[in-house]
Amino acid sequence: MPARSWIKRIALIFGACGLLAAGDANALTAAPNVPRLVSFGGACPHCDLAGRKLTGAKFMGCDFAGASLVGADLRGAAFVGSNFTGADLSHADVRGASMTGARFMLANFSEAKLAGLEAAGANLMNADLTGASFDAAEMVGSNLARVKAGDASFKDANFTGADLADGAFANADFKDAELLHASLAGADLSQARNLTQHQLDGACSDARTRLPSGLTGRVCGGRR
Repeated sequence: MPARSWIKRIALIFGACGLLAAGDANALTAAPNVPRLVSFGGACPHCDLAGRKLTGAKFMGCDFAGASLVGADLRGAAFVGSNFTGADLSHADVRGASMTGARFMLANFSEAKLAGLEAAGANLMNADLTGASFDAAEMVGSNLARVKAGDASFKDANFTGADLADGAFANADFKDAELLHASLAGADLSQARNLTQHQLDGACSDARTRLPSGLTGRVCGGRR
């Protein structure tokens, strides 16, 4: 896309989204990167921001449902009370970002980098996490029910009190992950890697939970 056309398009996008702090007035005169657009809110559903540089951006109560952020650089971004339902963040770099209380239901995070993510209370129900990296992510009280997380990495992630019910975790890596009080009801963990009995003893399973051979789940209330 020609530079002038892109500038006009991105200006319209962030204008519609209620830009709160644009920084330098010349921030849009550069190429496709938008590093100085610091904070914005409002509505911009189905926006196309694929491949854009949005490091440190702050999405304040924004509605980006269905937006395309494929391959975008969102390192250190903050998604405060925002709606990204159905958004496509596949291959995006979201390391060190904050999604506390944000909504990412049905979002696509396949092959995304989310190491160090702060996502307490975030809603990722029915999201696609295939091949994504959540290493050392803080997911306390988050909703990951019915996610597709084949080949995902959750090493050192904290899922205390999180809902992983009915999720599919084929070949997902849970090395040193914290699952205290996490719900694994109906989850398929039969091919998950590096799960230990100690982790499962702190989580809540049910009769539908599928676990690797030799491991048993705990029904909350005391009985296995």
